[in-house]
Amino acid sequence: MDPPPARPTRRTILGALGLIAAAGPAPANAPDRSPRPRPRGASGGTAAVVAVPQPARAAAAAADLIAQARLGGSVTFAVANARSGLVLEGTDPGRPMPPASVLKAITALYGLEALGPGHRFRTQVVADGAIRNGRLDGDLILVGTGDPTLGTDQLAELARAVKAAGLREVRGRFRMHEAALPYIRSIDPGQPDHVGYSPAISGLNLNYNRVHFEWRRGQGGYRISVDARSDRYRPEVGIARMRVADRQAPLYTYRDADGIEDWTVARAALGESGSRWLPVRRPGAYAAEVFAWFARSQGIELPRPEAARGQVRGTVLAEVASADLRTVAAEMLRWSTNLTAEVVGLTASARAGAMPGSLAASGQRMAGWLASRAGVRGARFVDHSGLGDASRISAAEMVQALVRSGADGALRGILRVHEMKDANGRRIGNHPARVVAKTGTLNFVSGLAGYVQTPSDTVLAFAVFCADLGRRGGLSAAERERPEGAQAWTARARRLQQQLIERWTAVYG
Repeated sequence: MDPPPARPTRRTILGALGLIAAAGPAPANAPDRSPRPRPRGASGGTAAVVAVPQPARAAAAAADLIAQARLGGSVTFAVANARSGLVLEGTDPGRPMPPASVLKAITALYGLEALGPGHRFRTQVVADGAIRNGRLDGDLILVGTGDPTLGTDQLAELARAVKAAGLREVRGRFRMHEAALPYIRSIDPGQPDHVGYSPAISGLNLNYNRVHFEWRRGQGGYRISVDARSDRYRPEVGIARMRVADRQAPLYTYRDADGIEDWTVARAALGESGSRWLPVRRPGAYAAEVFAWFARSQGIELPRPEAARGQVRGTVLAEVASADLRTVAAEMLRWSTNLTAEVVGLTASARAGAMPGSLAASGQRMAGWLASRAGVRGARFVDHSGLGDASRISAAEMVQALVRSGADGALRGILRVHEMKDANGRRIGNHPARVVAKTGTLNFVSGLAGYVQTPSDTVLAFAVFCADLGRRGGLSAAERERPEGAQAWTARARRLQQQLIERWTAVYG
């Protein structure tokens, strides 16, 4: 069993900006160097001493739980009272670790503060010229502000609204404006070309910048379709094409063939039928092609789209808007959508100053914001989604940010309920701990951070980061999608995270 916590002193008090990130290994129940307390509402410089409860005899020691998980690499965690900021315990809490998708919780806070919870991303169709008798003597422009949730159905709605505005014919050009955000070919260039979670980014995004590839074996070979499907529509696209190749491996190949995204797939991997979403590398052209397909269904023929740069001028004929940012952020945290995180982060960075030219530059700006708002000085972010494994934040710093957000703050209100499960993976319906948290998973990297409400209504802020970076770094490019042993490793990491939550509930609840 762990020894009972030492009586708290100024070394263990966390105030409004909270926790100090320790630089090296720390014993459980105490940080390894002295923080500077900033008590809430205190007029002087001395923080009140808060009593720490004695651990329950039945609670397993954290060190034993970590050893039993057999994860290798590094396991770090920190937990604090989310209201007082009192640091309760930690293991190596100051070690910088890759957060994976846990980073999206920081991105949500960043976006909500910079843009406001009511912010909406808008997509417009603009007429640059006069419309007379249904004819536009000028250009028609599809204008995006980066809406990460824009889907095929919304483009159909835009086309209907353009017709309702009286447009029947375009004599000028059809242009697309995607310069509201920088063009980024792939969120993480180190990922395999075919994974849908690392698409391109621009000011015009559609279907999370993915196309739907479907195959079915028929007489004489496979029938292939590539489309921008939704529940209601299946517009075929010409910007991407797929060919079946007689080979065993690689599974997919990709190349840009004069503006066409040219894919091949290994015949040996297809089977009878199936489908998958593939990433798009030219998202503006993709959105413009699908909009033109719907315009044509309304009787409006549009020429081949061209890029529009600079400021857009003209009359707005139609517009669709995303849900408010609070809803968008909650969905991002629920489904862990990388594109949404990157768009929110880039847009927030642009609001604070000049548009950053890369995800790394924007991530650095977000880290600076976190330092100014929560006193977190050691974090380094290369993106906003956590997909890039070079981002670093310690468990202590993550808890510091959670405490700064507040036990009843905006983040806790939009984090997903984290279900507690038994050893067989079945949900425990009456578990005494009520947890809202963000998970994060890469190959041999697993994180969990959020809030625990105990039976006594104590609210704890916690972060657990597990990573075997040596094992991850040894993967070849071909192994990165489904490496051997990764699924079992992740299962053990998640089990450990739950066991630690159960320990804290017993000890501090």
